[in-house]
Amino acid sequence: MNIASLLSQFKDIALWSIVAYLILHMAFFQNAPNFISRLFRPLTTTTRLGVSGTSEASGMASTSIPEGAEKATVAAGCFWGVEHMYRKHFAGKGLYDARVGYIGGDTSSPSYREVCNGKTGHAEAAQIVYDPKQLTYRELLEFFYKMHDPTTANSQGPDVGTQYRSAIFTHGAEQEKIAREVSAQASAQWWKGGVVTDIVPAGQWWDAETYHQLYLDKNPGGYECPSHFLRSFPPLQ
Repeated sequence: MNIASLLSQFKDIALWSIVAYLILHMAFFQNAPNFISRLFRPLTTTTRLGVSGTSEASGMASTSIPEGAEKATVAAGCFWGVEHMYRKHFAGKGLYDARVGYIGGDTSSPSYREVCNGKTGHAEAAQIVYDPKQLTYRELLEFFYKMHDPTTANSQGPDVGTQYRSAIFTHGAEQEKIAREVSAQASAQWWKGGVVTDIVPAGQWWDAETYHQLYLDKNPGGYECPSHFLRSFPPLQ
């Protein structure tokens, strides 16, 4: 085999290598938006929602709460997944509404960017409005301890910071009593005594920006915390 023949073969190999590289490169970037959206949570400056769930842009109430409904407020990391999982699991079972927002901080009307920077002391949280005749507070809390990892202080999966803490914000003495009972049982029976969830009275609630409400319904390929999934635990005793 002469030198000219060898050079011709090398050219053919190099050409096919370039073609293969381009094909793989194009395939990656076709899927890149979905992949990247799961890794990087966007910071937004969309319309703020106020304390009562009223859009400052429209002035219209965003949620109509039926008479006799009750609220449950929990924090379990990135609020997109928390809200989404509660809606999906309890739809048609007594759930009226689930919203995402900020609670437990030191400032008024915090923005998503401020909360993500850890400057306000708020937790990303979900507030569930439900019919107590169909759905109990205990059921909501048992679900809470199944759908996230309550043993990691100030973090869930790759999300680290006090804004991602595990917490139950109680509305009244009865909720506090139930929260402490369920937490003690879940810690002992499900989490080997490792639960670090805060249980504190609910303070001022601030609805998150419109963009974050129903985020995973509007963005099916959006970021989901890897620690958000339903564990198969036996019933609490």
